[in-house]
Amino acid sequence: MPKALISVYDKTGLLEFAKELTVLGWELVASGGTFKFLTDNGLKVTKVEDVTGFPEIMDGRVKTLHPKIHGGILADRSDPRHLEQAKANGIELIDMVVVNLYPFKQIIERPGATEQDAIHNIDIGGPAMLRAAAKNFSHVLGIIDPNDYGLVIAKLKTGEVDLETRKSLAVKIFAVISGYDQQIASYFSAHKNLVLTFEKVTDLRYGENPHQQAALYKEQEIPETAVINSQVLHGKELSFNNIVDADAALNLIKEFEQPAAAVIKHTNPCGCAVSKDIDGAFLAAYEADSKSAFGGIIVLNRAATKKIAEYVNKVFAEIVIAPDFEPGSLKILEQKKNIRLIKTGPIVKASVGKDYRKIIGGMLEQDLDRKLISEKDFSFVTKKKPSQNEMKDLIFAFKLCRHVKSNAIVLVKNGVTVGVGAGQTSRVDSLEIALKKAGVKVKGGVAASDAFFPFRDSVDLLADAGVAAIIQPGGSIQDKEVIKAATERGLAMVFTGTRVFRH
Repeated sequence: MPKALISVYDKTGLLEFAKELTVLGWELVASGGTFKFLTDNGLKVTKVEDVTGFPEIMDGRVKTLHPKIHGGILADRSDPRHLEQAKANGIELIDMVVVNLYPFKQIIERPGATEQDAIHNIDIGGPAMLRAAAKNFSHVLGIIDPNDYGLVIAKLKTGEVDLETRKSLAVKIFAVISGYDQQIASYFSAHKNLVLTFEKVTDLRYGENPHQQAALYKEQEIPETAVINSQVLHGKELSFNNIVDADAALNLIKEFEQPAAAVIKHTNPCGCAVSKDIDGAFLAAYEADSKSAFGGIIVLNRAATKKIAEYVNKVFAEIVIAPDFEPGSLKILEQKKNIRLIKTGPIVKASVGKDYRKIIGGMLEQDLDRKLISEKDFSFVTKKKPSQNEMKDLIFAFKLCRHVKSNAIVLVKNGVTVGVGAGQTSRVDSLEIALKKAGVKVKGGVAASDAFFPFRDSVDLLADAGVAAIIQPGGSIQDKEVIKAATERGLAMVFTGTRVFRH
């Protein structure tokens, strides 16, 4: 009878998996809490200590570190000497190891977590058993991920788990343990070392350009809505550039609670809008700059409706991203063979996190820019104050600035972008581009800048165009001159004290 050793912290899907193993004729061996969980649910299970002849000691720190466990896992079935030594020492062979690790990272990220909490959650026996199983993958199945339970059962039902699958499971074990050890090393070295572990998802057709090879990798834990954990419902394979743009689109749409839509090109928004319903938000966002929107990525924070689908079906869009697609909308959109439709599920935004950027010879790390901006953060630096509607537009515009390449200028009126200037080496150039896109629509609207205005020239240009209010971080040595210009030209000006560069 084949033997499966089970010792897991995360018991997701375990009961169903263990029941299937029992039906298939496997003997179950388990330790501590896993033994109790399985037996409480009516399964016949052998205790680890009945195998080793040695009790769990030291608060469970020592329970599976025993020759009868590791000999049973590591024995090379193709070597008669190993089998003879196992028999001579009363070691029974173990054919499957099902283990996942103490949640070290989750524990240390909890508010108030202490060093003792961290030490307590350093898994010793788990990695040792998994490494042993992975080393001996030709003869032992090692399973670290509950998501692989279904695959293993399906393979077992056909007769045997093939060598390629065994090797793939072993590689996953080594990758997870490597990341786990680096989390521990980073914690105790006060973050002097940074090692990031990713699992390969797939090769891509090419990178930014056809002569560049590329691949997609994912993190072990993804705490918020992301392209990589969303479902592609229809369309061609996502390209390298598609993924980059879709990621930018999702980051932008997470800014908004009310119904919102945006169209993204080359990671910049061509149009964005909020409205009382998603149909209104989409229509306003797309028509804000329909010329630039051609071939863009549409992102929604509500389910795509039939009305939106009918509109999109008449234009050229690369991707539609939405939490869901209402009945009838998919059928309409699927008429376009190549359009990609991505269903994210509920849009979840993490409040904290890290952002990494590879440079030649190194890596940059920073906190994700998730700082919330609200009226309480503002300094009203001109005598004229923004109206209530202008305040809403100023907040909306400034939120968008952090998703526009610097130097960023965003012009907004009634919850809709009317002009966006992005990625210029001069702030005045960005402003002139935004004003050109906006035309007369900017009159009575508001302007946002991702960084301070160094001179009054931008204020004068905005006043000439009919803008009513400006929001900017402030902090220039010329602030007094800029404020004076706004006052002279009858504009309201608000300082946020927060810069939102996006390089």
